Amino acid sequence: MQIGEALDEATVLRMRDSFASQGLMRLMGATMTTIRTGEVTIILPFRDDLTQHNGYFHAGGSSAIADSAGGYAAYTLFDPDSSVLTVEFKLNLMNPGQGDRLEAVGRVIKPGRNLTVCQLDVWGVTGNRRVHVATGLQTLMQMRPRG
Repeated sequence: MQIGEALDEATVLRMRDSFASQGLMRLMGATMTTIRTGEVTIILPFRDDLTQHNGYFHAGGSSAIADSAGGYAAYTLFDPDSSVLTVEFKLNLMNPGQGDRLEAVGRVIKPGRNLTVCQLDVWGVTGNRRVHVATGLQTLMQMRPRG
């Protein structure tokens, strides 16, 4: 299995069902748009109630969608009966979060049996213009059922 390859329908449905159960993503209005092997994109449309004092997207929103994009990218590689848990992540904010929407891309760079590492990138998008808002790394743990 190569990173970026198409997934089987059962895995895509598992990702979509899990994402739909996330209250924070629903509250913010985020959607999962791309789901491939080890790679997921989450979109966050601009809303005034997602901004900070200067009118930019709040870093908390950028961080939340980056964390989820990486988590789901890793989850595409995990056993179907497992779940995913972020162990740590670091996000460097490079430009103000602005645009019609933010796009967070999580991509697995080191899969593992227990721990997986992802690259996180967030882009501010308006029309065809994309500005790199944040980049980071994340470590995730595959949580297996206790038996």
